[in-house]
Amino acid sequence: GGITQAIGAYHVHIKNRDIVFLDTPGHEAFTAMRARGAKVTDIVVLVVAADDGVMEQTVEAINHSRVAGVPIIVAINKIDKPGADPEKIKQALTEYNLLSEAWGGDTIFCEISAKKKQGIEELLEMILLQADIMDLKADPDRFARGVVIEAKLDRGRGPVATILIQEGTLREGDAFVAKSEFGRVRAMVNDSGKRVKEAGPSIPVEVIGFSRVPQAGTEFVCLEDEKKTRSIAEYWIRKERARELSEYSKITLEQLYQKIKEGVKAFNVIIKGDVQGSIEALTDALNKLTTADVRLKIIHASAGAITETDVMLASASNALIIGFNVRPDRRGSEVAGPEGV
Repeated sequence: GGITQAIGAYHVHIKNRDIVFLDTPGHEAFTAMRARGAKVTDIVVLVVAADDGVMEQTVEAINHSRVAGVPIIVAINKIDKPGADPEKIKQALTEYNLLSEAWGGDTIFCEISAKKKQGIEELLEMILLQADIMDLKADPDRFARGVVIEAKLDRGRGPVATILIQEGTLREGDAFVAKSEFGRVRAMVNDSGKRVKEAGPSIPVEVIGFSRVPQAGTEFVCLEDEKKTRSIAEYWIRKERARELSEYSKITLEQLYQKIKEGVKAFNVIIKGDVQGSIEALTDALNKLTTADVRLKIIHASAGAITETDVMLASASNALIIGFNVRPDRRGSEVAGPEGV
């Protein structure tokens, strides 16, 4: 499907069993998303192009998997192409301690062609085999717990988040909390766009009913009543506020004098993006632009259109607004001119 900027989750049914794939992008700016991907998966399928070889991102993905302690299955793709050399890939990966079973190692290698649909069944069977060895289990008979994989503000449906259930079963009407956001499950949609009433362990669903757009990577927990979820969310909101206030506290004259002597200039930025994943990537990329002379400071980042509130914040803090795949709403546009943002 071309470049995947947001993490997608796909559900496959084979031999009366289910496999769920989390699709994480390959671009190096998306390290944060990949790191998160490794934390929520049980098995990592490392896709390497047979005609391309081992890229920087490949090495990065290997490192993330190692840190998360997740086993790796290597899928060598594009074996149908004229310049394909699977053996060369196997050789290159030995440098990263990924030694093929055929060569006496313990890493499963599968040769596939996504285009010609070769070797896909074998890959899925190998994933199931690995799952059996690891004895992967979860209890479906309890309150649901999972992770927010992706989140966005949908024009028609409000805040929407893709949740990967890790334990328990999520049902319509359940009260939940995801750090400072809470709500009740108003509706759930599966990966094929169909509405479902419940979702068990390892099933990814889009959940509608959040109070605001949650942060991607946040833990999602169901509780027996909405009162509890609200009080947990309020606790986190208070903590966030306290942290922000400490960050933006006014500086004393002595500190100001010291800063002028050091000659540090701060450059404030507000980021608005279509999905949380894009925001993370942008934040990551922009933070790398900080130099000795100019310090880049991201004072606010969230998903959704550029609003009047964003413009007022930018005006008050002399900040620049960067919108990625989003437009300002009507009030945002109207206020930006007079405020000089």
